[in-house]
Amino acid sequence: MELHINVIDAFTDETFKGNPAAVIITTDWLTTELMQSIAIENNLSETAFIKQINNQVYEIRWFSPITEIDFCGHATLAASFVIFAKDKNLKEINFFAKAVGDLSVTQTTDGYIQMCFPNKEPTVVDKIPAALLKGLSINPIDVLLNDQAYFVIYENEGDVLAVIANSDELKQLAPYDVVVTSTSTSSEHDFVSRYFWPANGGDEDPVTGSIHTGLTPYWSKKLKKLDLIAYQVSKRGGKLMCRIEGDKVYISGKAVQYLAGTITV
Repeated sequence: MELHINVIDAFTDETFKGNPAAVIITTDWLTTELMQSIAIENNLSETAFIKQINNQVYEIRWFSPITEIDFCGHATLAASFVIFAKDKNLKEINFFAKAVGDLSVTQTTDGYIQMCFPNKEPTVVDKIPAALLKGLSINPIDVLLNDQAYFVIYENEGDVLAVIANSDELKQLAPYDVVVTSTSTSSEHDFVSRYFWPANGGDEDPVTGSIHTGLTPYWSKKLKKLDLIAYQVSKRGGKLMCRIEGDKVYISGKAVQYLAGTITV
C-alpha cells in the first residue's frame, strides 16, 4: 500500500526551523498499530493522520514515536497547511479529535493559520512532586498543572534557557509533561517557554502548540493582555501568536513545506 506523506515545518516561515510534523491523509483509518509504526519510522515529534469526511471536515489523530497523543497543536497546523495548499479557495476547515472535540482552523489574509482550541488554564499545585524538583536543575518560583503538563514558572528568560532537564526523573511524572516558562527579555515577545516530554515523545519538543492553550490564559492574567506573542526557545525555535477569548484560545502560526513524497507500507 502506498500513502502520500508531507513533512511540514510548523510555527515558522523558514525551513529547518519550528517543529516538523508528518501529515498523511486517508479515506479510511489505518490500524492503530500501523499508524504507530509509521510514526516510529518517521521519528518526528508527531505524525498526524487525517481522515477526510468532506471538503471542510476531517477527523485527526496524532502519534509521537512513543504513543498516540490526545492533542497536538503543531501537527494540526501542519495538517491545515497541507489541506489549504491543496485548495487555494478554502479558507476554513474543521477537525474532530476524540480528546478535545471540534477544532476550527482559519487561513488569515496575513499568511497565518489560526487554530481555535479549548482554554486549558492550569491551576496551582498544592505539593510539588519530588521528581519535578529533581528533574530540573533550577528550582521554580511557582508550579501549576493542567491535564497535559506541569507548568514551571521561572523568574526570568535566563533560567528558562539555562535549565537542564533530567529525563529519567521527569519520566516519573507520566502521564504529565513539563513546560518551563517566564516573561521574555525581547520586546518582540511577551513570554518564552521550553517543553520537556520524555514520557510521551522525547527529551525536548521544538515548538508545542497545545501547551499554549495553558500558557496563554496564565500569561494573559499576569500581563493583563488578551493578545500575546510567544516564542519557544528550543534550538529550532518557533513563534506563536496567541489570543484568549473566554473558554477559547486562538493559536496562530506560519508553516513551510519541507517534503512531499510517498511511503510504502
